[in-house]
Amino acid sequence: MTRRVLVVRLDGAGDVVLAGPAVRAAAAAPGAEVTLLCGPDGAAAGGLLPGVRRVLEWASPWVVAPAPPVSTPDVDGIIARLAAHAFDEAVVLTSFHQSPLPTALLLRLAGIPRITGASVDYPGSLLDVRLRPGEDLPEDLPEPERALAIAAAAGFGLPPGDDGRLAVRRPPAVGPLLGSLSGRPYAVLHPGAAVPARRWPAEHHRRTARLLARAGLPVVVTGGTGERELTAAVAGDTALDLGGRTDLAQLTGVLAGAAVLVVGNTGAAHLAAAVGTPVVSLFAPVVPAVRWRPYRVPHVLLGDQDAPCRGSRARICPVPGHPCLTRIAPERVLSAVRRLVAMPVPVGDPQEGSS
Repeated sequence: MTRRVLVVRLDGAGDVVLAGPAVRAAAAAPGAEVTLLCGPDGAAAGGLLPGVRRVLEWASPWVVAPAPPVSTPDVDGIIARLAAHAFDEAVVLTSFHQSPLPTALLLRLAGIPRITGASVDYPGSLLDVRLRPGEDLPEDLPEPERALAIAAAAGFGLPPGDDGRLAVRRPPAVGPLLGSLSGRPYAVLHPGAAVPARRWPAEHHRRTARLLARAGLPVVVTGGTGERELTAAVAGDTALDLGGRTDLAQLTGVLAGAAVLVVGNTGAAHLAAAVGTPVVSLFAPVVPAVRWRPYRVPHVLLGDQDAPCRGSRARICPVPGHPCLTRIAPERVLSAVRRLVAMPVPVGDPQEGSS
């Protein structure tokens, strides 16, 4: 007998990738058929997760930024779409600062009879299974473990042999994109991030590309279609610029072939973890690193985690000059790469170090 399970994660691609172990737990239940409800920024990532039968997309006014307007036709439309699938139950995955209750209200109106979520607020009749953060759910869990705990409360556990790491479906071949780099060690620099507070300066990335190339490790620069100007500036005449040339699955393929990824706290870091690629993480402390650092993959965390912006969830750094990231010199990133990847020692270039 088919058990129709809806798993909800309404925010970005990285958040959806981090939900992957919980999705696999739901999919492992006898007869389970898992549908994932995602926001527009997370839908492509949802399609990469093992265990997902289908992905539904909806822009939630309480999660998406900038927020779409609330309208009766939109709300009626998502309720009707969900009701048409006749789900047996739903698991609402949220981070510590999010409430599952607005989503649960829509799911209830769609006729879903059993709903699980984690809520500090009284849920009334909106949740059938409720975890209380700080009581049933520890405060500082990594996001994949928080999601697994919510799924476990609904009765879903990982199957034997699944160690709970991040995972994606086998990525496509990307040899034509990489050209002469295909099959060779290379580093990936991913300079973009959804919000300015999580971005390392472009010039720092550009200098890092030169340092890595001079150390004998070729560089590939990646980014979305709206980041082509940024990736071109970072790549210069030193690196292979793939900005705007990959979809999310192809980006996963590029990361799978890389020796290391240099990136901020953004979805590419979690995709790298899902394919086992080491990460140099330029992590702004606007959100807690314990929750969102690269999960169960070799990594070096750079960034002042005690900076004044700590825990602010700021989209734009509230401290002039963005010092928690801008003070990280490219030479420190090169040293971090060396900790993760076997590299030859480069010939010193004092001009490079002082530029």
